[in-house]
Amino acid sequence: MHFLTVGDAAIHYRAEGLGTGKPVIAFVNSLGTDFRIWDAVMAELGNAYAYVLHDKRGHGLSGMGETPYSIETHADDLIALLDHLGVEKAVIWGLSVGGLIAQDLCARHAHRVHGLVLSNTAHKIGTPDMWNARIGTISANGLSGMIDPITERWFTPAFRTDDNALYAGCRVMLARQPVDGYCGTCAAIRDADYTETTTRIRVPTLCVVGDQDGSTPPDLVKSLAALIPGSRFAEIAACGHIPCVEQPVAYAQTVVAFLSSLPEH
Repeated sequence: MHFLTVGDAAIHYRAEGLGTGKPVIAFVNSLGTDFRIWDAVMAELGNAYAYVLHDKRGHGLSGMGETPYSIETHADDLIALLDHLGVEKAVIWGLSVGGLIAQDLCARHAHRVHGLVLSNTAHKIGTPDMWNARIGTISANGLSGMIDPITERWFTPAFRTDDNALYAGCRVMLARQPVDGYCGTCAAIRDADYTETTTRIRVPTLCVVGDQDGSTPPDLVKSLAALIPGSRFAEIAACGHIPCVEQPVAYAQTVVAFLSSLPEH
């Protein structure tokens, strides 16, 4: 295990293939998950790339730090990690809140971004009332009562079956996320609006979504793509909000087509 202290939190991370001259992909997780969600995608992508993964503060094995968070704090954690690892430039591949973090990082550190994969995300996600209600419920009662409604938005009905061990494991992963870290990141999403900032993105960008995403539906992700000059849009069939878990092969193949089009560093 590897940890880096950034401010008031120890960030749990994993790095593979650095220093080999390969293009670097930095994955940024969704709310309520840890970096193991990328395992199948990395297996599909193979050794053509180097990888940086981390658990957001308040998630997985990373420290809590002071809550609530901001998207900027999460982006600063990733920049500190890339600095620590000597990564000057990377493809930033962000899922859900990870896509907000990627947008913020690009807005403030565009010279560090080789390309953006904005997955199952938007320039603004939800409303303050929605996020405040979720924060209030989970702060009072924990995550256990929210597992069903959250995973219904995460995955298609075909995936959510009693005999699917991967689905059962994802439910356990969500249930084990720290409440303070989960709610702290809900507050960051609540306060984030990149509607204007995103129009100034000038790096190659792919916006991608599952066709049955219950959290950030295709039309919302299309609206994000419409804001970014020259961006591409793609849908993953038979897929919900977490394509790296539900449809990792199709997801990886879709993104590889975009990655292959990027200019060399």
